[in-house]
Amino acid sequence: MSDDSWTRAELFAGLSAEELAAVRPWFDTVALPAGRDVIVEGEPGDDMFILVAGTVRVSKSMVLKGLDMPVLDAERAGKTLAELTDAQSPFFGEMALLDRDIRSARVACLTDCRFLRIDRDRFFAFLAKRPDIGVRLVTALARRLARVVRKNNVELVKLTTALALVLSRRAASRE
Repeated sequence: MSDDSWTRAELFAGLSAEELAAVRPWFDTVALPAGRDVIVEGEPGDDMFILVAGTVRVSKSMVLKGLDMPVLDAERAGKTLAELTDAQSPFFGEMALLDRDIRSARVACLTDCRFLRIDRDRFFAFLAKRPDIGVRLVTALARRLARVVRKNNVELVKLTTALALVLSRRAASRE
């Protein structure tokens, strides 16, 4: 993996060459072909990925599984949240890394891709061994999660507003 892949990754921003050298052995390299899922929404997981080559699509189901609604194909009611390229070496899977819960979105390879990967056990072992670096990695994860929460708050307000408008128009048309 090129040094550039490591230095441009948001997770490693501000780390020195010595600190990057300490982090490297804790990550594996994973290669996946185009069309392959990296993460499957709803499945358990405990690892995080950093995209270092290729393009992925992040998508999310927008309705609860198992709903039978005649006007909506629930299996295909999804939303593309992002298409990520290796330009900034973005990371994803950080929530499962921290809490070993089910995956909240699907990530699929649009092209052949290469990733750096770390699982929860290795991540926390690294934090224990190098807390000086670990606190900076956890801070980067916290910043990322805060951005996601803020973005989701805005989306929630938009959806609530849209629902309120539809319901108020429907109520007005019945009068």
